[in-house]
Amino acid sequence: MKIHPASLWAVVTLLLFTDTVNAQRRQKGPNSNDTVSSVYQPSDIFSPLFYAERGNEYHSANGAPGSKYWQNRVDYQIKANLDTVKKVIRASETINYTNNSPDQLRFLWIQLDQNTYRADARSNFPTGAAAAQHTNGYEFESVEIIQNGKAEKVPYVLTDTRMQVRLPKSILPNGGKISVLINYHYVIPGAFGGRTDYADTKNGKIYEIAQWFPRMCVYDDTSGWDTLPFLGSGEFYLEYGDIDYQVTVPWDMIVAGSGELLNPQEVLTPKQISRLQAARNSDKTIMIINPDEVAKPTSRPVNRGTLTWHFKMSNTRDVAFGASRAYIWDAARVNLPGGKKSLAMSVYPVESAGNDAWGRATEYLKGSIEYFSAKWFVYPYPVAVNEAGIAGGMEYPGIVFDGITDKGKELFWVTAHEIGHNWFPMIVGSNERRFAWMDEGFNTFIDIGASDVFNKGEYAPKRDSEYAPAGGNPADEIIPIITDPNAPTIMTAADAISEKYRHPIAYFKPAFGLVLLREQILGKERFDYAFRNYIRNWAFKHPTPNDFFRSMDNGAGEDLSWFWKGWYYNNWKLDLAIIHAEYTDINDLKKGIRVTIANKEKMVMPCTVEVKYKDGSKQRMQLPVETWLQNKVTTFTFPSTSEVVCVDIDPDAALPDVNRVNNHWVMK
Repeated sequence: MKIHPASLWAVVTLLLFTDTVNAQRRQKGPNSNDTVSSVYQPSDIFSPLFYAERGNEYHSANGAPGSKYWQNRVDYQIKANLDTVKKVIRASETINYTNNSPDQLRFLWIQLDQNTYRADARSNFPTGAAAAQHTNGYEFESVEIIQNGKAEKVPYVLTDTRMQVRLPKSILPNGGKISVLINYHYVIPGAFGGRTDYADTKNGKIYEIAQWFPRMCVYDDTSGWDTLPFLGSGEFYLEYGDIDYQVTVPWDMIVAGSGELLNPQEVLTPKQISRLQAARNSDKTIMIINPDEVAKPTSRPVNRGTLTWHFKMSNTRDVAFGASRAYIWDAARVNLPGGKKSLAMSVYPVESAGNDAWGRATEYLKGSIEYFSAKWFVYPYPVAVNEAGIAGGMEYPGIVFDGITDKGKELFWVTAHEIGHNWFPMIVGSNERRFAWMDEGFNTFIDIGASDVFNKGEYAPKRDSEYAPAGGNPADEIIPIITDPNAPTIMTAADAISEKYRHPIAYFKPAFGLVLLREQILGKERFDYAFRNYIRNWAFKHPTPNDFFRSMDNGAGEDLSWFWKGWYYNNWKLDLAIIHAEYTDINDLKKGIRVTIANKEKMVMPCTVEVKYKDGSKQRMQLPVETWLQNKVTTFTFPSTSEVVCVDIDPDAALPDVNRVNNHWVMK
């Protein structure tokens, strides 16, 4: 609402009273006949003791791991067979578990994600729309343990997507170990698998194999055993360790997997090995398998039977792989800080070939990794794979599944986003199943930067909103969410966020929150330092939301509890308004102008005030967030020096102000 000044103005009077009709607090403006309507209460957003608990020996008050922080470890050895006739994975898995906690563990909990495809799975019920196709999930031949050198069968209980293994003796604390041996198989879901599937192409099926082996639940100092079932939206929370895995496939298939290929001489031709070596030293993409070599017997070291591909990935939460006889394969060197190197690779069918499509996929992958590594934290793995299939955008350590039909900017954007997940949550191991914003929101924030710098901004700007085309103003695009009374808060449990709000709440709002912190609240230098410190402190560990909040508070030197409260724990609106502006001395314009502004909603922000002079020049001043520490309405002197045409709050429209009409004042 645009407010015009009256002819005579009194001295600003701050008179508060209670409106018994609507319970809103109102505050007088400069004119005694004008009352400013506001629901803002300073005591709500600036209340003390935001952190309900003090820091402790495990999670320090400064946001870093405490002196006695502990974390359990899981190493896996897996031998799997891909049966392309029956569409079945058969595997033998050894889980080597180390209990670094201070507690004895009398039982183990293991995640069984494939059970989400069962007809009776809990994941059929949260949305009210059960899946149309199903599998039987995991089917177990045996479950055994080796403890103190002795193997024995153990009782286990299946509960939806979890297995409890009941031990005859507890695993001792502070380094006790146990090995679990599991033999199992499952039917691979078709296209309905979403994240794990198979689909037809011109030269054969593509298999995307993920969440394919039983994985240990996390035991931590927050929840003990974190056993939330896999329902779909809430993704993963996993322990770190080394994963050594072998995949046996028909002789004519290529396997692209997480980690380093340990036996290239057994599964590749000498020409392919030579090309891979050339790619390790090339910034330009090198073809490993050309389009005209796809599905040709000469592209394989043998022409019958099966081949076993052997991979290993160190200090990882998970692994996944793709397999097909239809893959074109290319690769290029990734240049990392400190002279380190990695290898970016893409595999895709001939239908996806061409520089307008997947012919540049490795270039996109390489550029994104180089940017994230230079800006935030060095990519830790020897290989990164971009795989084309129908999963359409899914991330695992060292490998991403992107859309087989993606092209141009869409392919770049999905590549940057999915490989960005290697920072959140593959490196910074947050609990996605509880806090989706700690991976999706953070990753959406960093992938915006990748788009801005790639090939001098070829695909910039990338913005991440449901409400406007890419390149729009995110401060405007967030308005429909913060004005929606039914919108959940960022802190809502991942699986409790409906599909309507999943992207805005898990991706866009937390990402834009980081933009506000960086560009409007802290400044780029202070934000970047604090954010890098958070990543470094929690790399390959398990942070909680409070660890992030405390890290930013301490690293930037600010009490940001007002922001965490208003933006994350609540969905509060912001409405700053100019109530009045007049010359301090109409006879001497060099004495500046007096400006009165109000905060009309529950959220607060620091803001920029700009005046435009008659000669066309402009001048700005900054109001800190403390402006609203005591008041709903504030009057200050702007040090203008000549005739003013107009005054604006937030002239760049950078703040999520729900009513920009009252941000502008024309001087009379």
